[in-house]
Amino acid sequence: MFIRNAWYVACTADALPADQPLGRTICNHAMVLFRGPQGQAVALEDFCPHRGTPLSLGRVQQGALVCGYHGLTMGCQGHTLHMPGQRPQTFPAIRAFPVLERYGFVWVWPGQPEQASPDQLPPLPFLEAKDWAYGGGLFHVKADYRLMVDNLMDLTHETYVHATSIGQPEIDETPCRTEVVGEQVVTSRHMTGIQAPAFWQQAMAAHGLDPHAKVDRWQICRFTAPSHVHIDVGVALHGMGGIDAPAHQKVQAVVVDFITPETATSHWYHWGMARRFQVQDAALTETIRQGQSKIFSEDLAILERQQQSLSTNAGRRLVTLNIDAGGARARQRIAQRVQAEAEHASTEPPPPVQPEFSHA
Repeated sequence: MFIRNAWYVACTADALPADQPLGRTICNHAMVLFRGPQGQAVALEDFCPHRGTPLSLGRVQQGALVCGYHGLTMGCQGHTLHMPGQRPQTFPAIRAFPVLERYGFVWVWPGQPEQASPDQLPPLPFLEAKDWAYGGGLFHVKADYRLMVDNLMDLTHETYVHATSIGQPEIDETPCRTEVVGEQVVTSRHMTGIQAPAFWQQAMAAHGLDPHAKVDRWQICRFTAPSHVHIDVGVALHGMGGIDAPAHQKVQAVVVDFITPETATSHWYHWGMARRFQVQDAALTETIRQGQSKIFSEDLAILERQQQSLSTNAGRRLVTLNIDAGGARARQRIAQRVQAEAEHASTEPPPPVQPEFSHA
């Protein structure tokens, strides 16, 4: 179900203040995130070893986490530092998860800590380069995270779900190509000599282009394990080279999708758009962000109803079409990684059993 030895977005960096913890469930692991004494992001098991209360209900004090039930103070490595009237050195430690803060996000590794490496985080230059602008948001979606991957790797749904913004019949009429490029599954579609849909007409006007001119449009969806999808999108004036057209003759962006599994039927969805035109225009960034929020909320409504239907009709066989190739290949990658992790785990000795209670 989940790839565990991988980096997942837990939250944006600004969603983790210095004085308050944040509770998140990632790959069925209940976690509490907070900032340590040097301001570093920390992720621990969301479980107080005293009475099992979620530590996320507590507070952060001088870079340590204080349980909101009896005042137990937990350090960044999962060891109890203090509890009134007790000897905390006898308390069992709780699990600490590797954490990485980069690109404006806090990333968590829910798998084996010794396998965590910053090098395994994919390069995301469009989130830190000065010639790109970014705006995004977060949705909690009550659906299997793989349904979101399916959705983003098959954009033919835009014609129907997003008919008033980014959808148009030419998406249905233009065949797409699916291939595996290195570690990525890539689905691409190129449309030529068409009218831009409403969203892209607005973007063209903001960039000083005639919004009613004929354009060449592209959609290139890239899936990277464990569950990241980035979509290179845009339009260029017809005949000027499409995606390779000069910057002043096109509007180009990357739809950024970080999909973090919560449970088997829910996930956290950090979405956004990094664009490469009019990057200094903060008002345009906010306008695009609001427009994207509306678009993705339409996806959310579909996926949650889809999950309900699939749960009601568990085991029922679904029809697979050629447009599903991108999502199917992505699911294969996920399944292969999950199986490899399970096989590796079966060869390791079991961890020592912790006592249910520890008396101080």
